[in-house]
Amino acid sequence: MTQSSVVTSPVQGTDPPGALPARRRAPIARLLWAEVRWIFRRPRTLVVLGLLATLPVITGIAVDLTVNGSATSTPSGPIGPGGSGPMGPDGEAPIFVTMVTSAFVLPLGSLMTLLMLMLPLTVAMASADALAGEQSHGALRGWLLAPVARGRLLVVKSFGVLVVALVAAGLVVASGLVTGLVLAGTDGLVSMSGTELTFGDVLWRLAIAIAWATVYLMAVGAVALAISASTEHPMLVVVSVLGGLIVSEVLLQFSALDWLHPYLLPTSLNSLVDLIRDPVSFDGLGEGMVRALCYLVIGISLAYARLTTKDG
Repeated sequence: MTQSSVVTSPVQGTDPPGALPARRRAPIARLLWAEVRWIFRRPRTLVVLGLLATLPVITGIAVDLTVNGSATSTPSGPIGPGGSGPMGPDGEAPIFVTMVTSAFVLPLGSLMTLLMLMLPLTVAMASADALAGEQSHGALRGWLLAPVARGRLLVVKSFGVLVVALVAAGLVVASGLVTGLVLAGTDGLVSMSGTELTFGDVLWRLAIAIAWATVYLMAVGAVALAISASTEHPMLVVVSVLGGLIVSEVLLQFSALDWLHPYLLPTSLNSLVDLIRDPVSFDGLGEGMVRALCYLVIGISLAYARLTTKDG
């Protein structure tokens, strides 16, 4: 057997002399798993998630001590649904007062509060590290040499941001629910309307809240990915996203700008309160979901356009 027959033999699986070896695409499942593992090995990610899990506990204990202390010093009857304490509009107790008597209100109240700043900050950090952070350290070039097409690269990075958003929202709700059950017990599963709820009813409402919050956070992450694809400075991404959210919150306070409010992402944050009421109204939540999906599509499209036209 000659040397040439050995080289060109199909059994050996070798390429002809002078031919470049075929480049195989990395499996998408392996890329997704590598991205998720890399994200949750970052110390700052674990620190932020730990902080998010702690905040509902601190909120529940603080509200419990404050409201119970004021109720003890002012003998005006029980506070909350069915009591004679301070009541909100439509005969409902204010949401932070209801936290004391309802284990169901604390997780949703904590989620609404953290969606204003802390949760978007977590997602913005993940998006900034996904593209701008790795590009600044030169790690992004290794992805392209794997080889990984730029479109697949964006899919992998978007999946990592999605996982962070889902885990962060789930941690807040789970921590708030456990804290509420410890403080109010299983008998405290009542809505802001004062109606008793079963534990199963509470779980599906919380599941809807987590799904809605994940889509909202993914919309924030998509905008952050679009900015991250255009810069090498991760802090610029975080500052830009948080600055935009703060400006949007300020603009929502001006009634003269009512025409602008439907285009602002945080407009429907207060719609999560509808999950605490009985019966549940999905009008505001549905509108917020459509708005978040529009931001998501626009953000991912801009990120893809920037990645595919960017040199290097």
